[in-house]
Amino acid sequence: MRAMFRNYLKVALRNLWKSKGFTAINIIGLAAGLGVCLLIVLYVIDERSYDRHYSKADRIYRVTADIYFNNTAFEDCTTPKLLGPTLVSDYPKIEQMVRFRDPGDITVRKGSDHILDHHAVFADSTMFKVFDLPFIAGDPNTCLNSPHSIVIDEDAAMRYFNSTDVVGRSLEIGSDNTLVKVTGVIHNMPEQSHFHFSFIRPLRDGYSDDGSWLSNNYYTYILTRPGTSILEVQKDVDQTININVGRELQQVLHASLTDLNKTGGHFRYPAMALTDIHLHSDLSGELEPNSNIVYIYIFSIIAAFILLIACVNFMNLSTARSAGRAKEVGIRKVAGSTRQHLITQFLTESVLLSLFSLLIALGVAVLLLPLFNQLAGKDLHATMLFSPRFLPLLVVLVLLVGCLAGSYPAFYLSSFQPIYVLKGKIAAGFRSSWLRSFLVVFQFIISIGLIVCTIVIFRQLNYIRSREVGFNRDQVLVVHNTWDLGKEGTSTFRKDLLNLSGVSGVTVTGDLPTVGGGQYDQEGWFRDASLDAKKVTIMVTLRVDDHYIPTLGMSMAKGRNFDLTQFPTDSAAVVINEAAAQLLDPKDPLGLVIWRPWDNFKPRAYRVIGVVKDFNYNSMHDKIHPLVLMVDNNFGSVAIRFRSNDPFGLVRQVESKFHAIKQAVPFSYTFMDNDFDKLYHKEEQTGRLFITFAVFAILIACLGLFGLVTYAAEQRVKEIGIRKVLGARVGGIVGLLSRDFAILVGIAAVIAFPIAWWAMYKWLNTFAYRTDIAWWIFIAAGLTALAIALLTVSIQTVRAALANPIRSLRSE
Repeated sequence: MRAMFRNYLKVALRNLWKSKGFTAINIIGLAAGLGVCLLIVLYVIDERSYDRHYSKADRIYRVTADIYFNNTAFEDCTTPKLLGPTLVSDYPKIEQMVRFRDPGDITVRKGSDHILDHHAVFADSTMFKVFDLPFIAGDPNTCLNSPHSIVIDEDAAMRYFNSTDVVGRSLEIGSDNTLVKVTGVIHNMPEQSHFHFSFIRPLRDGYSDDGSWLSNNYYTYILTRPGTSILEVQKDVDQTININVGRELQQVLHASLTDLNKTGGHFRYPAMALTDIHLHSDLSGELEPNSNIVYIYIFSIIAAFILLIACVNFMNLSTARSAGRAKEVGIRKVAGSTRQHLITQFLTESVLLSLFSLLIALGVAVLLLPLFNQLAGKDLHATMLFSPRFLPLLVVLVLLVGCLAGSYPAFYLSSFQPIYVLKGKIAAGFRSSWLRSFLVVFQFIISIGLIVCTIVIFRQLNYIRSREVGFNRDQVLVVHNTWDLGKEGTSTFRKDLLNLSGVSGVTVTGDLPTVGGGQYDQEGWFRDASLDAKKVTIMVTLRVDDHYIPTLGMSMAKGRNFDLTQFPTDSAAVVINEAAAQLLDPKDPLGLVIWRPWDNFKPRAYRVIGVVKDFNYNSMHDKIHPLVLMVDNNFGSVAIRFRSNDPFGLVRQVESKFHAIKQAVPFSYTFMDNDFDKLYHKEEQTGRLFITFAVFAILIACLGLFGLVTYAAEQRVKEIGIRKVLGARVGGIVGLLSRDFAILVGIAAVIAFPIAWWAMYKWLNTFAYRTDIAWWIFIAAGLTALAIALLTVSIQTVRAALANPIRSLRSE
C-alpha cells in the first residue's frame, strides 16, 4: 500500500511538472481563491465569536422593550428600573441580574489636565457575578459595594497611574473633581464583545430614584440557572410585566393591558440570548453598533462562490487538456491499470495541487491581512490561521477542494476506451464538452451577478451621501462635553462664539440629528389632559433651543420657529415634524394642544406653533417617525455654523473661548458631516469588502478562462493554420474563436439578472430610503462581463491567429 501510494505521488509530481503552464494557472487560481476564502472564514469566525468568552454566556439574556401604541412604536434596549430585581426575587430560575445606566464619556483629572475619556458606565454591584471579567487586582464580589468606588481596566490604569497595582488609589472625575477610590482593575474587555467599559461605577452613585414601570432607562441583563430555556425566561418576564406594568398602566393611563391588546397595541419585553445580540439586534440605544447576520450570510456565499469558481477553473482546464492525456490513459489501461487506479491517480494529482495552492494561499492571506483589517475594521491576527483549532479546517479544505476540483476530470479521463484512444478517435476540443460549457456559464452567472450587486451597492452608498436629509450638515462644528460648563457658562460661550468672524449661527443642544436615534428620548404625548391610553402617540422628543432650526438649515413647512424673545410663552410650545402632523392633524395642526406626563404623571400642556419639514435624525435604514421639538435645558453640545476657508483656525478660536470660561474642562469637537458619515460606517465597510471580493472573484474567473482559451486554441491550431492559408484574416479568426464564449456569456447574463435583482431588492429593503435598481445596471453588467471575457479570449486567440501556419501544418 505504501509503495502504491509512493508511486501515485511520484507520477502525480511528474505530470504536474511536465505541464508547467497548466499547473501554474491552476495553482495561482486555487491559491487566490483559497486565500480570499480564508480571509472571509476568519471574518465570519470573528463575527460569530462575540460574547462567547464569558463562561456563563449560554445562560445570560438581555431584556429589551417593544411597545406599540396607536400606530407608533418604541423599540429600545432599555427596561424599567425594577424589572431586574423583581425577576430575581420572584422567580427561582432567574439566578442574578445586572443593570447598566448612562454609558458614555467621563472627565478624569491627571495632574493639572482634565482628560475626556470614554466607555464609562454605572452598574449594579452584581456585574461581576453575571459577567466573569478577569481581575488583575481587587475583589469582584465587593468592588462595587461602596459608594464613590470605581473599577477601571488595565489601559485606564496605565494611562493615569502607569501601573495596574492601583487598588486603594484615587481618581478625580467630573468637572467638580469628585474623588473616587479604585477598588478593582480588570483586563481589557475582549474585542469580541458588544460592550466595552473602561470605567465602572456603582449604580447608586448616579441614581437613587424608585423608578416607574412605565419608564425605560436601564439596560437589564439576567443570568438564569442551568437548564433554563429561553421560553421559560420569557414566561417569567411576561408575568412580571403583566402584573406590574398592567397595574401602573391602569393607574396612570386608565387602561389595562387587555384593553391595549384589543386595539392592536402591546407592552412586550423580549429576552434575547447574549450571544445573539451582535448579529441579531439593531434597536435604539445599542451600547455599541452591532453587525448583521445578513452580512455573514452574504460573505459566506461569496466565499463559497470564489471557491467554486477556482474549482470550476480546475475542472475546465483538466478536461480541456484531456486529449493530451488520452493516450496515457489508453496505455495505462492496456498495461493493466483499472479505472479505480486511474481515478486514484488523478485525485492524488488534484489533492497535491490543492495542497500546493493552500500553502501559497496561507502566504497570500498573511500578506493581505493588514489590508483586509483596514477594509473590515477588524484586528484579526495571522496566528489564527496556524492555531491548532484551525488546522483540521485546513486539512478538510485541502481534501474538499482537491476532490471537488478533481472529481469530474478523474471520472471523465478514466472512462476513455483504450482502443479508441490509441486509434486517435478522442478529440476533446472546446465544443465537445457540454459540461465544460455549463461550468463556464456557471462562472459567468456568478461574475455578472457580482457586477450587478457591486453597482447597486455603490449607488446606494452614494445615494446616502448625497440625499437631501432635511438639514445642512456642511460647515458645522460641534463642540462636545459642554455640560461641564454649566448652564450659565454655556450661555456665555454661545454669546462669545457669535462675535467670532465667520460664525453665522450657534445652537445649544445635545440632541443633534447626527447623534443617532438610539440616543434620543421617546415619550408618550396625549391629545387631552385625561392621559387616556387610547389617545397616546409615542414620539421622539428633542430638547433644543430657539436657534436649533435656523442654525442647522432646516425649513418650516407651516407656522413658525420658537422665538423666546418675542414670545416668552414658547417655553410651553412645541414644533412637530411633518410625520407627526400627519398623525395628529393633517389638515391644520397649528394651535393644536398636546399633553405629556410631568411630575408624578401630572398632565402638562404644549401648543403646536409650527411644523418643520421632515429631516433624517436616524440612519436611512429607518423611516422618519413622528417627532417633537421642545425648548428645554439641554446643553450637552454646541453646534456652530460657520463660513471659513480655515476651519481649523476657527477651531483654535473656539477652543480659546471655551477655555476662557472653564480652563479645566477638556475641549472635544467634531464636524457634523463626519458625524453623519459615521452613521453609515458599517455600510461603507461592508460595501468596500463586497466590491473587493467581487473583483477577486471576477479575476479568478478570468484566469480560468485564460487557461481554457489557451488549450482551446492549441487544440484548434491546425484549423487556424488551414483558415489562414485559405485567406482568413486575423479578425475573422479571433471572432470565430470568441463567438462560442460570447454565447455562453449571454446565456449566463439571462440567468444571472433575475437572481441579482432579487438579492439586491431584498438588501435595499433594509433601507427606508433607497435608490432604485435601474435597467441600465443589467446592461452595463452584461457588457462588462462580455468585454472582460472577450479581452481575456482575445489575448490568446490573437497570438494563435498571428502564428505562422507552416509550423502547425508541417506534420500534415
